Amino acid sequence: MSHSQKNSIIDSKDAVRSVATPAPERASTLVEPPAKFSKKEKWSIVIFTSFIGLFSPLTATIYYPEIPILSQVFGKSTELINLTVTAYVVLQGIAPMIWGPFSDHVGRRPIYAACLLILSLSCIGLALVPTSNYGLLLALRCIQACGSASTIAIGAGVIGDISSRAERGGFFGIFTLGPTTGPALGPVIGGALAGHFGWRAVFWFLCIASSFCVLVIILFQPETVRHIVDSGRDSLFLVYRPVLPVIGRKDAPSRPLSVQLSPVKIPRNPFGLFLQPDIALLLYMNGVAFAIFYGVLVTVSSLMLPAYPFLTETTLGLCFLSVGGGTIIGSAISGRVLDREFRRVRLRIEAAHSDSAAVDREENFPLEKARLRLTPYLIIICAAACAGYGWCLQQKVHIAVPLILQFLVGVFSIISMNSSTTLMIDLVPGQSSSVTACSNLIRCTISAVLVSVIDIMAKHIGTGWTFIILSGLCLSPLPLIYVSFIIGPRNRTRRQRLREEEIARTRTASLSISEEKV
Repeated sequence: MSHSQKNSIIDSKDAVRSVATPAPERASTLVEPPAKFSKKEKWSIVIFTSFIGLFSPLTATIYYPEIPILSQVFGKSTELINLTVTAYVVLQGIAPMIWGPFSDHVGRRPIYAACLLILSLSCIGLALVPTSNYGLLLALRCIQACGSASTIAIGAGVIGDISSRAERGGFFGIFTLGPTTGPALGPVIGGALAGHFGWRAVFWFLCIASSFCVLVIILFQPETVRHIVDSGRDSLFLVYRPVLPVIGRKDAPSRPLSVQLSPVKIPRNPFGLFLQPDIALLLYMNGVAFAIFYGVLVTVSSLMLPAYPFLTETTLGLCFLSVGGGTIIGSAISGRVLDREFRRVRLRIEAAHSDSAAVDREENFPLEKARLRLTPYLIIICAAACAGYGWCLQQKVHIAVPLILQFLVGVFSIISMNSSTTLMIDLVPGQSSSVTACSNLIRCTISAVLVSVIDIMAKHIGTGWTFIILSGLCLSPLPLIYVSFIIGPRNRTRRQRLREEEIARTRTASLSISEEKV
């Protein structure tokens, strides 16, 4: 063994002893991503990831204008064709629970490519499906959901991988522009394609778009999962290393092969996150905010048309742009607001501590307040807009008023959702996709229950009182925010110390293997 190799191992052992120092002798510190990507490269990854995030809502909503056409060409009732929509929604909630944790463990790049490839192949099948085979249509829609539904969960994982807490809010706000644009664009694109080129053109369009993204991933997209990057496995060609590795700093520090680390084992079962009290509260808050937004969105046709019978199919479709535009603007605003709040809290902590290292200790940084301080006000405004929207429809006031209230619900619900989602990603580094998949499951469940009863409620108690009840549901997370302020820091610090102990054990085992090989 050479002298330099001995020194390298000795230095690594010292680092391991430092990491493995048990609490409370050593304070838990904030975990930041490796400095592999420059700021511009991060933005390019975020923008491409946002574009891929379009596929989950776009694939769902682009199908809606085809339902009457498919009912006619397949010779089936509208209820049976709607069953393909129901099956898609069910798989949309389940599939990310599989692909999300897989991407946390195996890597974003291969799972991203696999999901989009499944989407592309299923779209080819749907474009060629015989009109005499309804069962194949249903099966291919399920497969299509398995491919497209996870793009948001995996994309959220990418944002968690490449961003520090100080910049994560801004990145996540831009990332959600893609998923929030999808519901507004889907029906417009689907109607135009089906009207001019036939219903099969919709699936060919999705096939071409998803295939293009697969090609971009293979050629350019780098791997971002931290334990894969730290272990040096991101240099594995085609699996983790793109054909043209133009993204990624060439001067980024790398570990010598003798001290490269084995990957930290990440739990593949995401259901354990439901048992974390602070995360469970955030999952409920996020699910309620999405359900309120979705409750307004899906009732645009069923409630606005009876209130305003002068609306045509075209003008009714334009009404969707109000709530959709609200979510787009809310996504853009939320990133700036979250980053500004984080900087404000950090400056206050820095002023209170003379030791700069103390600022980065988990127990000293009120992360929950930095992310959720404004959320109670957002929830109150959203609830007021929701209640007012229902009564405006019932009283049939000028159509501009409910459209403005729709817009406000879209803005404040998406900012509230982004705040809680960003905090959840902060709380479980390394499991960003898993926690986003859990959030997706809760959101789909609450929304499905709400959508199944909202029209029935409106018929029996009136539109006004229905949305009063919805506004009460909107307000239900308010006390949970303050509970999160109390229990969050304790649970967050405990998880961070457990992660550090796991990293220390993994590094010790890896160095022992390196010594034996040397």
